[in-house]
Amino acid sequence: MKLDGKTIAILIAPRGTEDVEYVRPKEALTRSGATVVTVSLEAGDAQTVNGDLDPGATYRVDRTFADVSVDEFDGLVIPGGTVGADKIRASEEAVAFVRGFVSAGKPVAAICHGPWALVEADVLGGREVTSYPSLATDIRNAGGRWVDREVVVDSGLVTSRKPDDLDAFCAKMIEEFAEGVHDGQRRSA
Repeated sequence: MKLDGKTIAILIAPRGTEDVEYVRPKEALTRSGATVVTVSLEAGDAQTVNGDLDPGATYRVDRTFADVSVDEFDGLVIPGGTVGADKIRASEEAVAFVRGFVSAGKPVAAICHGPWALVEADVLGGREVTSYPSLATDIRNAGGRWVDREVVVDSGLVTSRKPDDLDAFCAKMIEEFAEGVHDGQRRSA
């Protein structure tokens, strides 16, 4: 599927986003023709991690949450990484940004610990979701139905468990972004 003309936001947290969960979706989106904008808590550069402790690469932040609007984008990617995902969910601006995509019915893709932002945004009521297994209770407590599958799609919401699931995650993410707004996405916002 081609995403020509689509602009997708991808989140990155300073010192904490899992490298492969940022890089692989971004590359897949770019190959599909999308314009990808890296959004973060701080301007400048953000260093990723490989696992919880090993430093990853450094990437340029295009925009901060303070200077973006959901209206500028066609979809959102929320990579994982335990520390990075925790930083994202602790930011009121980031959580409002995530909630805005769901409220607008725009597709959202979250992998590994990325669904923590969806928990904080309180948008999982009645939704089927997967994630890194340690988030299962958080998702259930937020009203979601956690399942242990490689990839889950629920009305424009794409979730996966871990880096091993990236092929399936990227394929479904591109499919949902190509479809555009999902009216069923709005039901949980």
